[in-house]
Amino acid sequence: MDEFANIPLTSWGIPFLAEPKEVSVLRGLTRTRLSDWGLQELSDSAQLCVSELVSNVITHVGCGTPANLTVSLRGARLRIELRDPDARALPTLVEASDDAEGGRGMALIDALAERWGIDLHDNGKVTWCELVATPATPDGHAGVRVTRAAKVLSSYGDGELFSTSRCSRLGAMAAEATAIDVIADLLHWLQAHGHDTDEILDRAQTHFEAELDAIRVSR
Repeated sequence: MDEFANIPLTSWGIPFLAEPKEVSVLRGLTRTRLSDWGLQELSDSAQLCVSELVSNVITHVGCGTPANLTVSLRGARLRIELRDPDARALPTLVEASDDAEGGRGMALIDALAERWGIDLHDNGKVTWCELVATPATPDGHAGVRVTRAAKVLSSYGDGELFSTSRCSRLGAMAAEATAIDVIADLLHWLQAHGHDTDEILDRAQTHFEAELDAIRVSR
């Protein structure tokens, strides 16, 4: 049976030119596709992985590079692949300094994905990552978000700080500082790609409050 494990059950792909304006388009297409597949719980993580993979090509291979994005469902795994023609510029997992505004792309993917890697070919490379649906929690979608956020925060600092068993005041203060770093990095990224950060913050707050209301209603 193992020989069939990597055969895609469902697959979707699109060629594009690696340019900043294409990132939001690819995120939207990925979100729509996952919604069609009934995988909304993976949508935010998948979109972030797509953003980082495409941004990595723009930064290290070159703006305007022809590339191809493929998203496929393989059993319980959602696989995201980004193909580009340069087999020399390889993504690397680096530990960015606390005040660095960049360098955390693959670290975020490493935190969000169950696994990731690079396949080299004669005509280029494929950088890929795989996501697995988070088990259901009493808080439903909110529990998924909390688990996912803890993985991202752990890539910025001491993973033990974000364990539910750590509730000291000092630990809470450290967690808050790390969360602020994450939010600040996201705002830097959004601004660098031409987005209105104030509008994004307002939309995020509205989305957060709507989800809290939905949880209250369901209880």
